[in-house]
Amino acid sequence: MAKNLVIKVTAGSDAAERCSQAFTVAAVAAASGVSVSLWLTGEAAWFALPGRAAEFELPHAAPLPELIEGIQAAGRITLCTQCAARRGISEDDVLPGVRIAGSQVFVQEALAEDTQALVY
Repeated sequence: MAKNLVIKVTAGSDAAERCSQAFTVAAVAAASGVSVSLWLTGEAAWFALPGRAAEFELPHAAPLPELIEGIQAAGRITLCTQCAARRGISEDDVLPGVRIAGSQVFVQEALAEDTQALVY
């Protein structure tokens, strides 16, 4: 079994179920002791900003702010450099603990030994 999990979420409110699944899987893995790295790309980039997760609604889904809290407690959240730039988001804008990094870092993490990568 992989000891590390890298999850790239490309969907936001535009594809709520897919988005929620990515955050849920990341939070459950983190709570299970798996090292989790969640990457926010595309429309999911907005969830790197304070208050945005609270606006997300999906019936029968765990609240996004709680999932983010669980992920950050045991893992890492990264905002894609290009996605941030296209949306005018800087390091000063994001939630505490969220880093901004690019494709090179994603590829390095995804190809590390004992790592499973998922894309939603």
